[in-house]
Amino acid sequence: MARRDEIIAYADELLDVASFADYGPQGMQVIGADEVTSIACGVSASRELFERAARAGAQLVLVHHGLFWESEPRVVDARMKGRLKALLDADLTLAAYHLALDAHPEIGNNVLLAQELGVEVERPFDVGVGGVLPRPLAADELAARVAERLGREPLLFDYGPARVRRVAIVSGAAASRLPAAAAQGYDLFLTGEAAEPTMMTARELGIHFLAAGHYATERLGIQALADRLAQRFGLEWRFIDLPNPV
Repeated sequence: MARRDEIIAYADELLDVASFADYGPQGMQVIGADEVTSIACGVSASRELFERAARAGAQLVLVHHGLFWESEPRVVDARMKGRLKALLDADLTLAAYHLALDAHPEIGNNVLLAQELGVEVERPFDVGVGGVLPRPLAADELAARVAERLGREPLLFDYGPARVRRVAIVSGAAASRLPAAAAQGYDLFLTGEAAEPTMMTARELGIHFLAAGHYATERLGIQALADRLAQRFGLEWRFIDLPNPV
């Protein structure tokens, strides 16, 4: 058992949340029980996630995508009421870590995704990473590796060089970073989702583009964070997988 506030303070410091201007509050978003014995984690806040966390006996829920965003109305509608009720009825604490978790050099979504795909990280790229494949691959070979490791078929715009060596990765919805990846000399840019202009941008800039799934590219970091906290404080943890085709 550990104190909720000590766990949250450690996570905030570990991820250096104060260094990231984000689209919503990071760290604790809803307060629950003072003491924690079990952590549940998932990619995105939802009523189903909270209900399943409660049934699993958790006191703390960690997510990458939290409840509150600057772009959304500040109204407790039916959706928000249901989510808050699930949290409050179970006395669950909710903590969310977004860009800070993407960018972390050890347990971040992007560094872990690079490791999963065999990309050797050289430097940061935006909140992601840039690196190299020790053995250059054709773009469709890397796409097949993505499908195998992430469990979904990626979308490939195959407009770059015959062999891919330099790869930039930014998980989630970062299609707008494609021109920057091309300008920095990367052969392929991998993110979660494509935008409508992405195909023509890739063609005109001569760079490969892989959309591997917003959800699929952001499963690793939240699990690594939960594991780190569980080890630090002697807690149990579990990942609640709610697959999303986006």
